[in-house]
Amino acid sequence: MVEVEVTVQDCFNNNFPLETVNDTSNNVITDTNWENWFQQWLETLYTELPIATGYELSIRLTDDPEIQSLNAQYRQKDQPTDVLAFAALEVDYPQLPMELLKSMPLYLGDIVISIDTAQRQAQQQGHSLTTELAWLAAHGLLHLIGWDHPDGASLLRMLNQQEKLLKVVGLKISFL
Repeated sequence: MVEVEVTVQDCFNNNFPLETVNDTSNNVITDTNWENWFQQWLETLYTELPIATGYELSIRLTDDPEIQSLNAQYRQKDQPTDVLAFAALEVDYPQLPMELLKSMPLYLGDIVISIDTAQRQAQQQGHSLTTELAWLAAHGLLHLIGWDHPDGASLLRMLNQQEKLLKVVGLKISFL
């Protein structure tokens, strides 16, 4: 079993209630939900990860103004976006001493998701905000471990992998 520690930073409040688009009930993605999802995803992606006793990452749920500021600062795109990923590792993982890798979790990086944009996209796609947030988190995780999509073929591979990751945690989505 892969050990994972997820730090959730919610700029709204802890355990932000996520109203679903398809029904009138409220869903809550707790810190435990996030941790379970990432644990299952990292177990699925284990062959692509550097060897470590465990992994750490943070996820920040924010709004359009904050993510626009980050997007402008780090990507020179002065507009909101749905998800940003700030990888702590290089594409070619650094050669860390084995003793260090065996003694402490490996920090993968930070994922920032705009709740505002996620809500709009969930409505456009006709699925719940919870599903959209999981979709975006999976996308961010893939970026943290070195995936990218500079062309249509690599984007299609990444979207297929995101779909597989959501199925692993019991969520269904089809991007086609």
